[in-house]
This record gives sequence, C-alpha cells and structure tokens, in this order.
Amino acid sequence: MSTARAWSTAGLPDQTGRTVIVTGANTGLGKSTARALAGQGALVVMACRNEAKALAARDELTATGVDPRQLAVRRLDLGDQASVRGFAEGFLAEHDRLDLLINNAGLSGTRYAKTVDGYETQFGVNHLGHMALTLRLLPAVVATPGSRVVTLSSGAHRFGRIRFDDPHFDRGGYRAFPAYAQSKLANYLFSAELGRRLAAAGHRTISVAVDPGFARTELGTKQASRTQRLVMRVSYLLVPSHSAETGAGPTLRAATDPNAVSGQLYAPRLGTRGGPVVQRPSRRTTGDPQVAARLWDASLTMLGLEPPAVLAAVDARNNPTDR
Repeated sequence: MSTARAWSTAGLPDQTGRTVIVTGANTGLGKSTARALAGQGALVVMACRNEAKALAARDELTATGVDPRQLAVRRLDLGDQASVRGFAEGFLAEHDRLDLLINNAGLSGTRYAKTVDGYETQFGVNHLGHMALTLRLLPAVVATPGSRVVTLSSGAHRFGRIRFDDPHFDRGGYRAFPAYAQSKLANYLFSAELGRRLAAAGHRTISVAVDPGFARTELGTKQASRTQRLVMRVSYLLVPSHSAETGAGPTLRAATDPNAVSGQLYAPRLGTRGGPVVQRPSRRTTGDPQVAARLWDASLTMLGLEPPAVLAAVDARNNPTDR
C-alpha cells in the first residue's frame, strides 16, 4: 500500500466502464466523491432525497468539466423504506452490474424525530436506510467482478453504544450526539459483518468503512437546533478540520485502493484531518465479534427483511436448525 503522503486524488485509477452509486451526492463529501469518480470515467448515479438539489449539483459538476453523460440523478429517501425499495428495484431494472456502492448520506445532530417507518431518524437513515439499500442491491454487486461496498462511519463510532434494548429512544432519554454515535458505530459494524458474510458465502466483493474526519460540510446544519448549530460553528474554529474535497479522500481511497480488504477502516492520518490511511477502529467494534452479528439480525427484524438470497449459504450455516 502506498504511503499516506504519496496518495492523492490525482492518482485515482481510470474508472471507465464502472457503475457507481453515491448516496447524498448533491452536497459535501458526496458531491466531491461523485466529481472525482465521474471525472475518471465512471457512470455515477447521484442518489439523493431532494431531486431538485441533486439536479442543481449535477449542473454545477458539469460546469466544472465533468461529462454530463457520466452523471445520473435518481431520487432516494433513506428515511422511507418504500423509497429505498423503489430505488433499488428501478436500478436493478436498468443495470445488471454495480461496481461500487458508496453509502455516504447521513444526518448528524438532529432533533428527536422518527422516520416514515418509525425509526429514530439518525439510526433509521444512517444505518437502517443504508443497510436496506445495500441488501436490496446485492444481486448486482456480487455479480460484478471487483465490486465493493464503502460505508461512511465517523470518528464518533468510538463513543457509540448499540442500545439493543431501545435503539430508537422510545423510552425517552434522547440526546443528539449519543444517537449519532450509535448510528455511526452501527455503520462500521454493518460494514464489517457484511464483509464477513460475503466472504463466507464465497463472494469476492469486499466491504470497507470510512471515517472522513472533521470535514467542513452542511451535515446536520439544517436539522440541528440553534444551540447545536452554534456548537458546530465553534467546533470548526477549535478542532482541526479540512474541506469536503480533502474529506472525500478516505472515501476515494477506500473505493479504489487495490490493496483494500474487507473490514478495514480508512480515515485521515491525523485523526480529524490529513491524508487517508488505514486506521484501527474502536475496540468496541472488534472486541466482541458477536455484537455485529447481533446487530445484523436485529436490524433485519426491524426492517422486516429476509436475509438476501446471495448470502443464504452463510445464513444457513449460522442457523443450522432453521434448515
């Protein structure tokens, strides 16, 4: 693997012929990621909740020189499972391959609220929305040689705890950051467990996670309270941060590094900023391998989904009495 100092987005390999989905590609890290991959020849599907903003972002990218033929806009609301299902069905009807799924979209610091389906918003969008999307798209992913799934977590995963007894704060006690940290820990645990299950089922698709560091983006600013927005502004002054373009570095390296293996976490070299390197995740993600499997099963139950057929082999081995 190349060193952190040597790696840069300027060295991205040619992406011609590859099909990519980037959720939340209309702003921040997602838009920077879409720009880089489409600029290298990939067909990038910009999967966004606000279609008008996504179309405006596409126009902005094409104005900077990106070939408009490399960008497609599709509506996806990760807080609505009907929208997730519709997006996946529409994509699979149009495409028989998916080289790269980048689970980028996310919410942070939101007031207490529920998604359309009754999930706490941050957990429902950041984790459950992306898990459902990934599982529904897996037939195209595993059918594509060299494919991978990249899921954005956060340094906040180190402070997270999966509240198996009350993940949606139905019993009260909601606080924005613990809820966010739970969702980001869930992102990493899902990424790692997906990688293990893909390998056990005999697929070569890999699953890697990303911590983008402290990037100056719009994440959380619209849903946050006035106090939370003030805290974020002060944080930008006190905590070393970097731009969305630099913050997309870990995602782009995770998406293209030929030496990547499932379970890895790509993050800034200096923690909150710096060039992308492989970092050690929190002990909470590796100390008890049963936590990820438990979260996987609990999430399927919340979503009302059956294990994907492409992972049936591993699920049958994990539950031999169900045969």
